[in-house]
Amino acid sequence: MITLRTSEERGHANHGWLDSYHTFSFANYYDPMHMGFRALRVINEDRVAPGQGFGTHSHRDMEIITYVLEGSLEHKDSIGNGSVIRHGVIQRMSAGTGIAHSEFNPSSTEPVHLLQIWIMPAVNGIVPSYEEKSFDLDEQQGKLRLIVSPEGREGSLSIHQDLDLYAATLKAGEVVTHALRPNRHAWMQVAQGSVDLDGKVLTAGDGAAVSSTEQLSLNAIQDAEILLFDLA
Repeated sequence: MITLRTSEERGHANHGWLDSYHTFSFANYYDPMHMGFRALRVINEDRVAPGQGFGTHSHRDMEIITYVLEGSLEHKDSIGNGSVIRHGVIQRMSAGTGIAHSEFNPSSTEPVHLLQIWIMPAVNGIVPSYEEKSFDLDEQQGKLRLIVSPEGREGSLSIHQDLDLYAATLKAGEVVTHALRPNRHAWMQVAQGSVDLDGKVLTAGDGAAVSSTEQLSLNAIQDAEILLFDLA
């Protein structure tokens, strides 16, 4: 069974410096029918204006993944990490007992376009931690590349939840498939372009919840970039 969540259905907040679309309930956007999917709690598509960003703020007990699509994002946190991430560099922050951080667009001319993803952890109260990794984009061209997993398999980032996250960049006409083990579920998010998911057309910003399905087939209609969450 596939249930679509179209881009137009998402919550939206435009603060001038930040233009944000919320796949699930977030901040002032509340929809009791869209509070998340399995352990996946937040997918925000953010565009941050040049020289602007999120001031220092705190989180607890959440796994936070940042996926930059265009531009660059400067990160600083209370456990001593600081870096600038770009497309191909994935960031995972485990808030645990508490972490403060800021995210800033260091460019004076170019906006930054990113996906901010929150995953509910399997265990609360862990020691806060941070991890980032640069992935060769060729490894996700025409195929699903594992970028996050519980054990950090295949060179992926690690996460405190039973979740595998894959990224793929597809040229028009390319097809990828993914088998779901029994009692597993999937969320597919289109970051850019458009794809056919088992007969359903999704374009940039669209998502789809998948359950009671053994295998997914993704056919790129246009050049596309997608994220696929394999969830318990």
